[in-house]
Amino acid sequence: MISKKAKYALKALKVLAEQYGKGPVLISYIAEKEKIPKKFLEAILLDLRNNGVLQSQKGKGGGYLLRVPPGEVNFSKVLRIIDGPIAPALCVSMFFYGKCDDCKDEETCSLRTVLERWRDANLAVLDKTTLNDLLQAENAASTDILL
Repeated sequence: MISKKAKYALKALKVLAEQYGKGPVLISYIAEKEKIPKKFLEAILLDLRNNGVLQSQKGKGGGYLLRVPPGEVNFSKVLRIIDGPIAPALCVSMFFYGKCDDCKDEETCSLRTVLERWRDANLAVLDKTTLNDLLQAENAASTDILL
C-alpha cells in the first residue's frame, strides 16, 4: 500500500497538473481543494521541489508549479520520492538496494526471483502512468457522473 503522504502528493500534483501553464498555485488552494492538512502539504511539496518535480515562487503571485509537463511526471518517481523503495524487498530494489540479513546467497534465492517479478509488474504500471493519466481518469469520472 502507498502511504497517506504519497496519496496526498499525487492529489496535490493532480491540482498542479490541472493548472499547468497558468502560473503558480497557492498551497492553501491545493490544501482546501484536496482536503489535505496545510502543514503536511507544505512538507510534501518541499520534498517534491527538492527532487526536481516542482518549482516554487515567492512573494505576491507566488506558489508552486510543475517544473516539467504533466506527461513527464510518472507515478514511480513520485512514490520513490515520498515513500522510498517500490520493490517489496531491498534486495530487489533498483535504487535502494540492500542485502537481506537472512539470505545465504542471492543468486540461488528462489524468493528473490518472485520478488523481482513482483517489482517488475508494479513498475510496468507505475513507470508508464503519469499525471496526464490521472487527469484523464478524473475527466472520465466527471463525465460518468454527469451521465
